[in-house]
Amino acid sequence: MIETKRLLLRPLSYEQLVKYCKCDQSLERELNLNDSIRTISAELKEALEQTILPNVADTSKNYLFSTLWTAIAKEENVMVGDLCIVGEPNEHGEIEIGYGTYEEFQGRGFMTEMVAGMIGWAKTQPGVKAIVASTDKSNIASFKVLQKNGFIQTGTTDEAFHWKLEL
Repeated sequence: MIETKRLLLRPLSYEQLVKYCKCDQSLERELNLNDSIRTISAELKEALEQTILPNVADTSKNYLFSTLWTAIAKEENVMVGDLCIVGEPNEHGEIEIGYGTYEEFQGRGFMTEMVAGMIGWAKTQPGVKAIVASTDKSNIASFKVLQKNGFIQTGTTDEAFHWKLEL
């Protein structure tokens, strides 16, 4: 677990991910958290089913580089968002992150703090030299999170900006 000023960042086990997918408060009960109003986007549901759950189930992989890390606001004792690392470091020592804040908690700086916590953790991981991310061009809040954490824009496509932070 990673602790920041306002958050606990907790990596979810396979069984916890299954509960997360149900959105029935069973995960919150297991973690002794207050109930949260969260939904899973179609994009995240597909990622969970196609990539995240199979990778976390693969015991040959370090699940910390594949699972969802949930952000728990210490004061409210509630889940406020999630971050996922998209696999173990590549041949260049890069890991890719994706993240999201639950709607009712947006605009409070939680994701900026969560990404900062993850950067601190990544710096302690052997073989990790950089963190990369992509943001939809229309998602200003998402790329501000990266800018506030020192990421540099490295490229662009019609739909997205690409970012990198050297560690």
